[in-house]
Amino acid sequence: MANYVDGFVIPIKKSKLAAYKKMATMGRDAWMKFGALDYYECVADDTQMPYGGIPLPKMAKLKAGEMVVFSFIVFKSKAHRNAVNKKVHAYFAEKYGTSGGEMPFDTKRFSMAGCKVLVKG
Repeated sequence: MANYVDGFVIPIKKSKLAAYKKMATMGRDAWMKFGALDYYECVADDTQMPYGGIPLPKMAKLKAGEMVVFSFIVFKSKAHRNAVNKKVHAYFAEKYGTSGGEMPFDTKRFSMAGCKVLVKG
């Protein structure tokens, strides 16, 4: 299998999007510096589901005034992901301490997974 991806679905208040973008930009810089192959932070825009399925906002159980951010980071392999993440987490712990500071989203409501790539373009 080619590559490995960490994926995230993050409900976020619209009023916190600018703060999230600032944090995500720092995250992108760190992950890319330490070897990630690619890094994306995407705001859900077209969430209508003409072919069925559960729309992302419904799946994320959005509250009034919230939106969904879909994010993913691409690595060579799971081992590469683990090595890069270890460096990134050490970098942020050194820079900001172990608390990591205040997050611009509810850390109890986001979802994430490490994923083996099944098909690649």
